[in-house]
Amino acid sequence: MQEVAKVVPVLRNLIRDRRAVTALEYGIIAGVLGVALIAIFKSFGTHLSTLMSGIGGSI
Repeated sequence: MQEVAKVVPVLRNLIRDRRAVTALEYGIIAGVLGVALIAIFKSFGTHLSTLMSGIGGSI
């Protein structure tokens, strides 16, 4: 329980500090972009694999 009592003031200071909020926002944006890029690359990879299989089959 003492550990929680030590963490609470630190969290309150982070919430009040605008720099921490900005850093958190940038972190969330980076995470969303990362997930979007993974989805795009996965879709592109599947499409590219299908395309190459079709080309290989026609040769």
